[in-house]
Amino acid sequence: MKIFVLTKRNIITAAICLVLAVSVGAVSILGLTKTQETAESERIIPIYNVDCGDKKVVSISFDAAWGNEQTEDLLNILDEKNVKATFFLVGDWVEKYPDSVKEIAAAGHDIGNHSSTHPKMTELSRDKMMEEIENCNSLIKNLTGKEVTLFRPPYGDYNNSVVETVNSCGMYCVQWDVDSLDWKDPTAQDMVDRIKSKICPGSIILMHNGATNTPEALPMIIDAVREMGYEFVPISELLLKCDYTTDHKGTMIPAEPEAKTESTTAETTKETT
Repeated sequence: MKIFVLTKRNIITAAICLVLAVSVGAVSILGLTKTQETAESERIIPIYNVDCGDKKVVSISFDAAWGNEQTEDLLNILDEKNVKATFFLVGDWVEKYPDSVKEIAAAGHDIGNHSSTHPKMTELSRDKMMEEIENCNSLIKNLTGKEVTLFRPPYGDYNNSVVETVNSCGMYCVQWDVDSLDWKDPTAQDMVDRIKSKICPGSIILMHNGATNTPEALPMIIDAVREMGYEFVPISELLLKCDYTTDHKGTMIPAEPEAKTESTTAETTKETT
């Protein structure tokens, strides 16, 4: 059996090693914290709503990725209510329902890009992201003759690379701040109550063209929101026509001259659909 004898030299050596270990650990923790803080401070947020001041304007948007049974009903309701909305279309949907795409455009609604195949954009390389965006843009332009300037990531899934890639295409990356949750099949009245409780000037409402109760809820939502004093405009009209940035909540606000960055600003000459 080995016996270890503590000598003064051994004690000093052990103490020095302990101090060094603690110091290295502290530096590592501080470095990790600093990295996290830097990552947080540099996060780029898409547009969730717009700073409209006291002007009570909002936008209603529809994502179209799969079925098409309700599109004509929704267009008829919007026409009857004299509301212009924004439709975010997946490229596969555009190819499958070209006549509906033309009808949406002819009715004066915005048409936005919802990717080509509805992937999780954060799992793609920059080249693949660009391919998803450009392919869908081409399909829409070929049918409508219009440039597409609005993009909504499938599933609302984004990171800095997604937003930067969208912006590099001269497009706005647009989310929403009021979710109707129509995809969960709530009742029409539940959707009305939810939207009324969350809406504010500059809000963007999310709905879908294939949810069970959306056609029933849509006229009720329009009437209820108007009774609150709001006006509906397509997202292209809601967006600020100046250099902009987004705050930590995704609110689109005018950019301060010293705060402009290439990835979060839009030129005043940008055309909107």
